[in-house]
Amino acid sequence: MSRRHGGVAVRRRQAVCTAALNASSVTGALTDMSAPDQSRGLTSDEARARLSRDGPNALPEAERKNALRIVVDVLREPMLALLLAGGTIYLVLGELQDALILVAFALFSIVITIVQEARTERVLRSLRDLSSPQALVMRDGVMQRIISTQLVVGDVIMLQEGDRVPADIVITEAAEMQADESLLTGESVPVTKRAHGQGDPEHERPGGDNLPFAYSGTLIARGEGTGEVQATGPRSEIGRIGQSLAKLGTSSPRLQRETRRLTAALGIFGALVSVLVVLLYGALRAHWLDAALAGIAVGMSMLPEEFPVVLTVFMAMGAWRISQANVLTRRASAVEALGSATVLCTDKTGTLTENRMVITEIRLANGDTHQPAGAANLPALFDEVVRVGVLASAAEPFDPMEKAFHDLSSQASSGWHLARGYGLRPDLLAVTQAWENGGDNGYFVATKGAPEAIASLCHLQQDQVAALQHDVEQMAGSGLRVLGVAAAHHDGDVWPASPHDFDFHLVGLVGLSDPLRRSVPDAVAKSRSAGVRVVMITGDHPRTAQAIARAAGLAGDTILTGADLAAMGDAQLSDAVRSTAVFARILPEQKLRIVEALKRNGEVVAMTGDGVNDAPSLKAADIGIAMGGRGTDVAREAASLVLLDDDFGSIVEAIRLGRRIYDNLRKAMSFIIAVHVPVAGLAVIPLLTGLPILLWPVHIAVLEMIIDPVCSLAFEAEAEEADIMKRPPRPPNTPLLSGPMLLWSAAQGVTVLALALGLYVGGHLSGMPDSELRALVYFVLVAGIVALILVNRSTSASLLEAVRRPNRTLAFIFAAILAILAASLFWPFATELFGFGPLHLPDVAIVCGVGLSVLGLLEGVKGWWRR
Repeated sequence: MSRRHGGVAVRRRQAVCTAALNASSVTGALTDMSAPDQSRGLTSDEARARLSRDGPNALPEAERKNALRIVVDVLREPMLALLLAGGTIYLVLGELQDALILVAFALFSIVITIVQEARTERVLRSLRDLSSPQALVMRDGVMQRIISTQLVVGDVIMLQEGDRVPADIVITEAAEMQADESLLTGESVPVTKRAHGQGDPEHERPGGDNLPFAYSGTLIARGEGTGEVQATGPRSEIGRIGQSLAKLGTSSPRLQRETRRLTAALGIFGALVSVLVVLLYGALRAHWLDAALAGIAVGMSMLPEEFPVVLTVFMAMGAWRISQANVLTRRASAVEALGSATVLCTDKTGTLTENRMVITEIRLANGDTHQPAGAANLPALFDEVVRVGVLASAAEPFDPMEKAFHDLSSQASSGWHLARGYGLRPDLLAVTQAWENGGDNGYFVATKGAPEAIASLCHLQQDQVAALQHDVEQMAGSGLRVLGVAAAHHDGDVWPASPHDFDFHLVGLVGLSDPLRRSVPDAVAKSRSAGVRVVMITGDHPRTAQAIARAAGLAGDTILTGADLAAMGDAQLSDAVRSTAVFARILPEQKLRIVEALKRNGEVVAMTGDGVNDAPSLKAADIGIAMGGRGTDVAREAASLVLLDDDFGSIVEAIRLGRRIYDNLRKAMSFIIAVHVPVAGLAVIPLLTGLPILLWPVHIAVLEMIIDPVCSLAFEAEAEEADIMKRPPRPPNTPLLSGPMLLWSAAQGVTVLALALGLYVGGHLSGMPDSELRALVYFVLVAGIVALILVNRSTSASLLEAVRRPNRTLAFIFAAILAILAASLFWPFATELFGFGPLHLPDVAIVCGVGLSVLGLLEGVKGWWRR
């Protein structure tokens, strides 16, 4: 079979190439340059001139950020700029250690961002493997392979089964040619192509049968042909959609805006207090240099320098954690937005489904049906239907429907030889092939195609046609693509001109479907429990969409079609999308309208997709999620996240991680605010009351730039709350830190401040040396910070439940804190730097007692506060 069939394919390809070389130019001028002589193609000089004029055959890429651009963007964060400014001031004042600490952590934040951005871009570049790297083109009268980016308008190219079309072309010759245009249309069924003729339009949209155009990025599923390049790069159909992305603006991430507002408010307040301290200290104590140092110390204690560092660390670590679930983060802001998504819009083909065809139902001519689970258990009569379908298919198919027949066939066809083939025609949508097996029994003729074409070939009576149509409608109602299969016997070596002359008998009907991904029903159920509504947007037929929706567990009873949507205004559409979960026969521009309507309703929209037609809506959505394996470059450029394994179930895991990251970020931010209260209080109150200065700039720098960010790492590593996927998404307008949470943070800080300040005043009044008192109060402050970490580990669980959750990062942090404290007491350089005196055993007992008191008191209040 394969040897004879291969010879036929070679002869057919040679015929196509010969016809192309002798063909005249395509009807109508496709370019302002003179049409090429297709017998020789373009000359090298002509190709160079057109390449210089039009540019390479490639889509324009988004501007890549180099290291300098990333650094500049990071420096635009106001608090990070303050860190560097503060370090500069310390350097001018001669405080080298403080300056180095501030600058070091500022550089650490920048490095984290650069590494994360660079890693993401490297992974994205490695995903760019869908475009065909070379094209078979006629240049200077010689067939040659060139890099597809060097193609120009007017080039004559050859296409074969399995080739990806490198540019938009008008087809001049075609032999049984079909193209998979799902990347542009969302339809997984290939469409038939034919040669260009007189009176044809100059251009049509993708997706139609019997058109003489093939489009860049699509796949030749069957046959071969020749064409002339009509458009390249951004002027192609795929480029036209890509260019529309430039018109869509990308709004600033909600979390970034909230953090900036909070940082600005606290920064202004801290700056005013710092200025006031400098003026009062200088006026009352007449030491303006000390006043400047005191003002800087107070400013450091009150300004939340940690916010940009913590936000950067959380986003970088969050992107890394999500990557472990096979989701690549292109924009770190999507990490936060993903956890607050309220609607997940998804394409069907290749996203909910596997974008491949399988035989789901076989129906015999007598009406008996069978749902195959594989070739091993296929009954003989139903196996015969599949075998005939295989004999009506290519020996090595690219067409997904023909692959489905081969996948299910249990019988080999070795020893059979293809004797005659009849391809698809506009007036007969069926493929017919005649085979011989080396015997004297004539030829076995197999045909498959549209049911109405098979009915015509079998010369069925009117009542038989009606019965067949009833079966077809019943199968189509289940979302199946239905093909008819028939067989005939032929004697002699004289072949009829048309398949109609064979005496076919109907063997049966075959229903094919694009199967649902196994992970989808569970993922949809989890999304529903998390309060995330799943909406399917597809270009498929409403019946097919409804069948897939039901299998996936979507509420697919109400379907809105593209025609319905076109008749709606924006206000009507906004109302309709509130209750519609399935959209069918949707055009690419309509997908964008749906996403925008959902956003007008206040929804936080996540959009998944893999085709070029998804790209505008991916960019318009709050979170665009592209498929990494099948997704186009345009889709990946527009998306915020990329699914590396193309598994819809990974989205739900990313949502869980997004919620966990956001929860833990709020815990960290709340903790930082709580810490600032006692630190600022212990820095300001002695200045206002005339007490000795307790905290120097180095004390505050160590607390805020070492302990606080490191402790925030402990919150980043904290496990999720038990109810994380059982509660609704966070309302879009809920601030990062709500009023009650800010009050709770302030209450925690005031508790630590009251105990530490009371100890400080009591020790001072009792005559305790300043160095020993400073060490005691500083250690008490650190013990209070440790207590705040434990209190803020969970917002819903008790302390005992939180302690049972493993957090190795927290253990390392506690060990680091003990090491820092020990060094400050026993390392002479650190002791002198901190101005600490010795601590005695009763002092250590006081430190431990204060820490336990803070922990017990706040844990007791937390449950009441939460209620």
